[in-house]
Amino acid sequence: MTDEKWTEAGEAVTALILDVFRLNGRLQLTGDRLVAELGLTSARWQILGAIAQAEKPEPVAWHARNMGVHRQGVQRIINELASEGIVEFRPNPQHKRANLVILTPTGEDLYEAAIALQIPWVNELSKGLSPEEISIAQQVIGQLKARLLEASNSQS
Repeated sequence: MTDEKWTEAGEAVTALILDVFRLNGRLQLTGDRLVAELGLTSARWQILGAIAQAEKPEPVAWHARNMGVHRQGVQRIINELASEGIVEFRPNPQHKRANLVILTPTGEDLYEAAIALQIPWVNELSKGLSPEEISIAQQVIGQLKARLLEASNSQS
């Protein structure tokens, strides 16, 4: 056992991390229920969202990196979505083997249907929270994400 003790901020961040883990689990369960009628899971919906919200078509590895998850898991789900006609691959002029992923018209409709379910749900979830409070939470999470990314990049 170490003699080192948490700083006050270290203890607070540890509590925040545990809450984020619990929140993530609840979000996945709730998301699964929310979009089940569309034949989606939270993981599939998250990937559709990453593709839909990307500024331009990106390869699987970029989507995985932006989502903070392993490329192999994203590749597996994207392959499933492609076999169902929800996404398709396009040649990437920057890289011959890393095709770009785009939503098909079916995928766009599916994503829009998921968002139509998400809007009333998230509006209800956010009742009583001010945009300022939400912004502060986003700033803290953003700083922690940046530090984790910086640490992982320095280890590579």
